[in-house]
Amino acid sequence: MRKSLFAGLIAGFSLLSFNAAQAVEIEYWQYVFDARVKAMDQLIANFQQANPDITVKQTTFPYADYQTRIVAAKTAGQGPDVMQLFYGWLDKFADGGLLQPLSPTAFPHDKIEADFFPIVTAMKRGDDYYGLPTAVRSLALFYNKKLFTEAGLDPSKPPQTLDEFVAAAEKTTKRDGSGNITSAGTTMDMAGQDHQWWREVLVRQFGGEPYTDNDRKVAYNSEAGAAALKWYTDLQLDKKVGQSGFMDEGQAAFKAGLAAMTIDGTFRLGAFRAIEGFEWGVTELPANKDGVRSNYASYFANGIASGVEGEKLAAAEKFLAYISSPEAMEIWLKTVGELPARRAAALTDANLADPVYAPFLKGLAYAHTTLFLDESGQRQITIDMANRVLLEGQSPADSLAAAAAAEQALIDAAAK
Repeated sequence: MRKSLFAGLIAGFSLLSFNAAQAVEIEYWQYVFDARVKAMDQLIANFQQANPDITVKQTTFPYADYQTRIVAAKTAGQGPDVMQLFYGWLDKFADGGLLQPLSPTAFPHDKIEADFFPIVTAMKRGDDYYGLPTAVRSLALFYNKKLFTEAGLDPSKPPQTLDEFVAAAEKTTKRDGSGNITSAGTTMDMAGQDHQWWREVLVRQFGGEPYTDNDRKVAYNSEAGAAALKWYTDLQLDKKVGQSGFMDEGQAAFKAGLAAMTIDGTFRLGAFRAIEGFEWGVTELPANKDGVRSNYASYFANGIASGVEGEKLAAAEKFLAYISSPEAMEIWLKTVGELPARRAAALTDANLADPVYAPFLKGLAYAHTTLFLDESGQRQITIDMANRVLLEGQSPADSLAAAAAAEQALIDAAAK
């Protein structure tokens, strides 16, 4: 009896030792955005239930600190096994040795290119993919139905053209006795999504293009670019329907019910839906007078850190495969509002008929994706360009020329 008990204990300890040896923990990093963190918590729970031998720890940082934290962790020999990154950061992350190419055995290129929207190729350099997205984003015009109704506008007929957009903004703007805006007709936020709207949408609608040579040559220093910048800055300087810096951020003003319209992405859906009693709608970005539409598509991808190998690499690949699966994309859509990155998962009859998702999906059909070399630097140049006109009184043409020269120098330096 005692021998049997002893043998049983030995077998039990051996089994525990075997299980401990097989268990592996990996760490996933992303920036703090409540809906995204919540969605990832759910995906991790689902993944761990299906893979009890793998534990995934989620670590988050404020957006402003995120890239710095990853670089510092790499220098210290620590950091994530799987990380989230904006597609526009790829060159910085790959050149900095932060990412490793995805194994074509685990992630066959022909499957990626058959299943995902074409913009996924922005995560490819040479023959290698460095990451895959769970979701993709496009832009749309959000509008406050209550403010539209108060202004005598029909909320079932939102603006479809730039002229209609300006007219709606003029009718919905509210001012105090001194003429100061108390409720904006539209937000103006180059630090938000307006820099994408200006670059990939307005410049094209005024007859130009932002870049040539695979986005390595600045092309917006043109009559079209100047006209697009003047149209945008005139919203504040001439039409007086919006104000840069109003309530600090455009999305904050819209969420507070103090802006009738805002240009933003699918990632705002979760936040706007969470506001009780907030009645808002979505429509495609306004077309120009000739009916020309354009849009900007982007995404955050997930990649595997350089130096991850062995059991951790196998676990990281398994986790990456799950969080870029159709099941994960459906969860992400419901929780965050971002569109599935796989075409079959996104272009369902239900999504195409949905009054919220449909405008974003339609936008993907004619969207452009800027191939940034330094996303934060290129964004700041656009912010400075608008501020020189709005705050310093510089002409749109002169400010545009300065921005084009600065951005070309930045691109040339980053490409070396």
